[in-house]
Amino acid sequence: MAELLSLQEAVASVVHDGDSVAFEGFTHLIPFAAAHEVMRQRRRDLTVIRLTPDVIFDQLIGAGCVRKLVFSWGGNPGVGSLHRFRDAVENDWPAPLELEEHSHAGMANRFAAGASNLPFAVLRGYTGTDLPERTPSIKPIECPFTGEKLTAVSALNPDVGVIHAQRADREGNVQLWGIVGVQKETVLASTRSLVTVEEIVDELEPLPGAIVLPHWTVTCVAVAPRGAHPSYAQGYYDRDNEAYRAWDPIARDREKFQQWLDEEIYGEAGRSPAGYARQDAESSNQNAGLEAPRR
Repeated sequence: MAELLSLQEAVASVVHDGDSVAFEGFTHLIPFAAAHEVMRQRRRDLTVIRLTPDVIFDQLIGAGCVRKLVFSWGGNPGVGSLHRFRDAVENDWPAPLELEEHSHAGMANRFAAGASNLPFAVLRGYTGTDLPERTPSIKPIECPFTGEKLTAVSALNPDVGVIHAQRADREGNVQLWGIVGVQKETVLASTRSLVTVEEIVDELEPLPGAIVLPHWTVTCVAVAPRGAHPSYAQGYYDRDNEAYRAWDPIARDREKFQQWLDEEIYGEAGRSPAGYARQDAESSNQNAGLEAPRR
């Protein structure tokens, strides 16, 4: 059975210096609270993995947690660049950053192969790009049946898979719904996993399109209300667009970023569930009309 732990205990238990860690969630259910706790515990030399590294990885990189990034696209969605990411690539600040770039399809197929306990996945992508020449985990392959030229990508099997979900029961069975990206595959492909949830319930109510991860696939579960903020959790709260806009001037300036880190992560505000204590209070009014599904 998955262990039910505090977020602090869960991160201390499963995320270690030098680990490869996937933080997944596609625009929705992005595990910000877990990433902030990783920053708070000052993990170092991590290889971080994500289809779409956005603000969550800008923060991890700026905090000095990351040695290598495995990804397929990077940016602050709807706003612009990731300035802490850019500073690390261009100026080695706060540390040099190694990059391994893929397409979205390539990354999704790598997670699917890892979840299926296969060594690689095959797809028709990457044709006409220079990524195979630059990325060792992309190789040409010939179909043994038709002779067609295809592309193989090595499986992803992170040391740790981190996701956020709407809820879990007391045995550690996890339920999530809405845009789910590759969260399921991330948990199944990883050696250890941490799932943060909005709430623990006595019984999981069946919902159309919902995914249930059984307790024996999950290492630990931690309650983190608003743990995906400033992204959203369907049925619980909306995306906080203002927080994404507010991040841009913070990330552009090293001193402003360090002040944000000291106040919102290492300071008193960082002890709030999502590390966004002030912004949570401001955004609660616009989300007041949302209710969680009835149980």
